[in-house]
Amino acid sequence: MTSASASLRQGPIRNGNLAVLPSTETTEQDLLAGLLASSQGSERASALLQHFPSIGHVITAEAAQLRAFGLTGRNIAAFRLVRDIACRMAEAGVRRRPVLSNWQALIAYLQTAMAYEQVEQFRILFLDTKNNLIADEVQQRGTVNHTPVYPREVIKRALILNASALIVVHNHPSGDSKPSRDDIGMTRELKAAAQALGIELHDHVVIGHGNHASFRSLGLL
Repeated sequence: MTSASASLRQGPIRNGNLAVLPSTETTEQDLLAGLLASSQGSERASALLQHFPSIGHVITAEAAQLRAFGLTGRNIAAFRLVRDIACRMAEAGVRRRPVLSNWQALIAYLQTAMAYEQVEQFRILFLDTKNNLIADEVQQRGTVNHTPVYPREVIKRALILNASALIVVHNHPSGDSKPSRDDIGMTRELKAAAQALGIELHDHVVIGHGNHASFRSLGLL
């Protein structure tokens, strides 16, 4: 083994500085330790991954939760920056062409933006007559298993934006994307309200951890 190879295998942190690792050897702990960039980075990264289910849950954890593991404001800001960059990159893929013909890019974006949220959030994608994205908005945030949705407010916002169609999305913090009975009932109410004003509800997507459910694909819409 050459000295250069040996130095790369020592780990992501040396004297508080970030070192490059071969991608095949980089672990989630390495990545977190690199972001923390301190002499205790590896230990704190290990503790975080023992507490949270995945690196995605770590990056999206509440500031108070992260401070309990000794993370500083700068550490937390670095986590937020990584997440924001990932979301911006994924969102750019959605805006390149009509949403319905770019479905995989849309799901990748929604997974990045919502899959590891600790509470449910209700997101609306407002589309024009060509199914291009006009706006992407989180309308409501709720609890770990419920988000209040008001069809009247959804349609009111669609009219303000002059949207012709909608895709609505919410996440299940449990990780299971199976629609609930309440999800199905709310979607039917929203579809009826939208149709009354000539607005198409293309789909309702439920985001889980690495999985999703499409109401249209399931025959629920």
